[in-house]
Amino acid sequence: MASAEIAAEHERILREIESTDTNCIGPTLRSVYDGQEHGLFMEKLEGRIRNHDREIEKMCNHHFQGFVDSITELLKVRGEAQKLKGQVTETNQKLQNDGKELLTSMNELRQCRVQQRNIATTIDKLTHCLPVLEMYSKLQEQMRAKRYYPALRTLEQLEESCLPQAGSYRFCTIMAENIPRLRTHIRDVSMSDLKDFLESIRKHSDKIGETAMKQAQVQIARDNAVTSQQRSASGRRIRKEGYGSTEVDRTGNNPFSEQDSGILDVDDEQEEEVPGAHDLVDFSPVYRCLHIYTVLHETLEGYRRYFNQIVGFFVVEDHILHTTQGLVNRAYVEELWELALSKTIAALRTHSSYCTDPDLVLDLKNLIVLFADTLQGYGFPVNQLFDMLLEMRDQYGEILLKKWSQSFRQILDQDNYSPIPVVSPEEYQRITGQFPFQDPELDKMPFPKKLPFSEFVPKVYSQLKEFIYACLKYSEDLHLSSTEIDDMIRKSTNLLLTRTLSHCLQYAIKKKNVGLAELVQIIINTTHLEQSCHYLEEFISNITNVPPDTINATKLYGTSTFKDARHAAEEEIYTNLNQKIDQFLQLADYDWTAAQGGGQASDYLSDLIAFLCSTFAVFTHLPGNAIEHATLPGKVAQTACMSACKHLSTSLLQLLLEADVRQVSMGALQQFNVDVKECERFARAGPVPGFQGDTLLLAFIDLRQLLDLFTQWDWSTYLADYGRPTCKYLRVNPHTALALLEKMKDTSRKNNMFAQFRKNERDKQKLIDTVVKQLRNLIASNQA
Repeated sequence: MASAEIAAEHERILREIESTDTNCIGPTLRSVYDGQEHGLFMEKLEGRIRNHDREIEKMCNHHFQGFVDSITELLKVRGEAQKLKGQVTETNQKLQNDGKELLTSMNELRQCRVQQRNIATTIDKLTHCLPVLEMYSKLQEQMRAKRYYPALRTLEQLEESCLPQAGSYRFCTIMAENIPRLRTHIRDVSMSDLKDFLESIRKHSDKIGETAMKQAQVQIARDNAVTSQQRSASGRRIRKEGYGSTEVDRTGNNPFSEQDSGILDVDDEQEEEVPGAHDLVDFSPVYRCLHIYTVLHETLEGYRRYFNQIVGFFVVEDHILHTTQGLVNRAYVEELWELALSKTIAALRTHSSYCTDPDLVLDLKNLIVLFADTLQGYGFPVNQLFDMLLEMRDQYGEILLKKWSQSFRQILDQDNYSPIPVVSPEEYQRITGQFPFQDPELDKMPFPKKLPFSEFVPKVYSQLKEFIYACLKYSEDLHLSSTEIDDMIRKSTNLLLTRTLSHCLQYAIKKKNVGLAELVQIIINTTHLEQSCHYLEEFISNITNVPPDTINATKLYGTSTFKDARHAAEEEIYTNLNQKIDQFLQLADYDWTAAQGGGQASDYLSDLIAFLCSTFAVFTHLPGNAIEHATLPGKVAQTACMSACKHLSTSLLQLLLEADVRQVSMGALQQFNVDVKECERFARAGPVPGFQGDTLLLAFIDLRQLLDLFTQWDWSTYLADYGRPTCKYLRVNPHTALALLEKMKDTSRKNNMFAQFRKNERDKQKLIDTVVKQLRNLIASNQA
């Protein structure tokens, strides 16, 4: 028993040695040496080792041949590997060499492209700059030739059209700075020529007078000669009739004949020798100066000197009237004033009509008011001057509208059409100080945050207030009542809104490359501007001290501009969406003769659905305020979504019935059906909240019923129930069904369009022909 236990113990120890990690084998060996039979254990261990050696030897013998073969193959592979390595090295070297040539060519190509781009840019810039340089060269030639009047016209074209189009170049800046100096030079030269002309007139006045008197003498002599000839002819007739004497004529005793002969000779000589009085003087400096000053107009300083002279004259006349007796009377002074007033008003109307600077018009108005008040203080009537100022107010308003049109255009062009980010309370207060915006929910949000509108809202609102201030400045000191001033300002503001700002907004909406996000932002901006109009009403009332509810007061109806702009932006959104859908549909590439449809939607349609999902997500930025038209869910988002779905459904149906598609297989219809299901899944998901039930899904109902009819081949139901209100295929037009069924005829008799029916080709075509005949009969019966 003891030997059996020892043998079992030794067997256990051997198993532990075989299975235990060498790091933990110490305790096992110690148990061997603790016993008394370690010699027996050593024998068993050697026996176990011999057994393992035999197993190893058997395994080696069993795999030796394979090992030898593997070594042999490995040796062969080594040679091939060396060859492969050499080939790879050689190929790499060739690739590197070819790559160097390619890189060189690519670098040359890149440099060439850069040069081409630079050349194109240079050509483009030169295209804008050459007209400026040519115009300036023309101006220099006109200045050298002293053709100052055409030079002024060239200056005007250069300043108003050529320079703004050229860009901000240094030479353009120099030219722009030089233009006022050139105008001043032309004015001074023309005035200097005029003064030289006046001085020369004084020197040549005696010669001009002498020539004029000689011309008068010649004319008198000519008239006398004609009279003498008439008298002579009459005398000859008398002599022939009664006296019969002819000696008087021969001896020359008739004084009329002598006088006529001498004067006629002189007249002939004078006509050859005496030039005309006007030919002695070159009047071109007068005309040139007149034309130049007509173009340059008067400066404010010129108007001031003009008024000073008139006031000075009548102050002197008034003083003489009141300090002397008999020298002048009241009627004479009043007659002079009426004459001067009419000429002054005519001159002011003429010259002020050329002015395009609102500041100059405003300064001129203030100067005229001072002129009128001064003369009114001396007792002269000046009502006509104030009437003329009211006429000028309309001209001033037109000038303001043109100026503000440029400001609005610039604001709209520079806007990024993104909500304004606000990072601090100071910035928030600055913006709300420019534009009256109140949103308690936004006030509670932490910084940074975004305002719903973009930069052009506070800028446009500020410009509206500036315009009102500019109108008020002209209305001051015209002795008008507060109601009249309020009425004038409101009418001008209405014009600014309905004409100027409206055109600018329409331009911003209709210009190219306006995306959906920009159009949505325009809707938001115009909504906030419309809400702010009652603040404009209050602003006008505050500066004119006229309550807005005054009877017969002009209302600020120009706020309809923002409604019109919003409607235009909405229509542009619908149009742009449909255009985008059409662009995606152009990528559709159906295999209309496919034997079997695919299991997933077409790539173009998946991309289209993704685009629509991202697009309608943009509409969540629409403001949720009291204006129902711009809320979400609101009419804009819902109408856009419904419009897009209807357009997509209609376009898909047109794609299916297109004349170029001559044959349609059942497999193609199955793929088309998968795409329509993808559209229905999009509609069912509710991309825009607010639709009730499956309202959006109804956009695809025509397509759905048509495809169900064909894929289920349910003609018996369709033909039996046609015309009934409860018809399963109520939305399927028989003309549409017939057109599609004609496309499914197998004209070649080679394809297998109805394999799912498992009938031969003849039966299939007979079935189609039967349905076609029934559809034609149905159409004919309904038309009858």
